[in-house]
Amino acid sequence: MKCKIINLDNKAAGEIELADEVFGVAVRKDLLARMVNWQLAKRRSGNHKTKTISEISGTTKKAYKQKGGGRARHGSLRGAQFRGGATIFGPVVRDHAHKLLKKVRLAALRSALSAKQADGKLVILDEATMKAPKTKELVNSFDKLGWQSVLIVAGTEVDVNFAKAAANIPNVDVLPSQGANVYDILRRDTLVLTRAAVENLEARLK
Repeated sequence: MKCKIINLDNKAAGEIELADEVFGVAVRKDLLARMVNWQLAKRRSGNHKTKTISEISGTTKKAYKQKGGGRARHGSLRGAQFRGGATIFGPVVRDHAHKLLKKVRLAALRSALSAKQADGKLVILDEATMKAPKTKELVNSFDKLGWQSVLIVAGTEVDVNFAKAAANIPNVDVLPSQGANVYDILRRDTLVLTRAAVENLEARLK
């Protein structure tokens, strides 16, 4: 399929042929959900922790004799029923990541790209570069283009001036092509790819 290319001044800069096997596949919401869950699970720190009874500070002496006191039988004052005692079945340090096949991950990325293309929210940019890191200039360009929530995917490397200018703009993300992922594509309203990004993604996903 053919798609128009524009520049940051919202002027035409030619056309590009997008591969149907990358930008025109059927959108699989189930794969998108699985991929987002996988990404969010991987980045969870998993360092939440409560103390078990063996980690609570306190005496190991039996509080009082087993029988004859008219009270319940307790073998330790570090139990969950006492103040400052242990937590039963509480969270422990763990890794929340789980496995997801590589072919499923690639299929989900194709589906995310195709979903943006189908919704008319995919924009091809000539290049994401600036002569100087001027945030005000970039904000003015985005206003002309009508971009409020946008992910911009550049080529192998992101232009330093462009990245610095975009760093302080809310709801704007800038990534190199190898960093393109389903979660970041879906969390922004508009997806912007440079020429170089299209070439790199097609080489990666074909």
